[in-house]
Amino acid sequence: MRKRNKARILSRTSDQRKALLKGLANNLFLHEKIKTTEAKAKELRGYAEKFITRAKVDSIHSRRVLAKILTEKIVKKLVEEIALKYKDRQGGYTRIMKLGPRKSDGAKMAIIELVK
Repeated sequence: MRKRNKARILSRTSDQRKALLKGLANNLFLHEKIKTTEAKAKELRGYAEKFITRAKVDSIHSRRVLAKILTEKIVKKLVEEIALKYKDRQGGYTRIMKLGPRKSDGAKMAIIELVK
């Protein structure tokens, strides 16, 4: 029984789930807006916001922590562009907009984007 466990499993093993979130985060920071299922978007929100909060402190340590998960190009963009936009903001860096169901399987779709 999964009593009081907050994270979504997304029908994957833990290593597949980590790889999925890593790829979604890389694409979110690269394109600043992605279309995915609602469950993945909700799980990605907390994951991505932790990276932005970490990037707001521009130090070698924070860059190394980010570089373990994100690509070098994304880390540079995150620290030098994205984190500067949110310097005075205390959270809530992403927005999820719900879309209609996907035609093929009826999955609830959503757009997750970085707030301007």
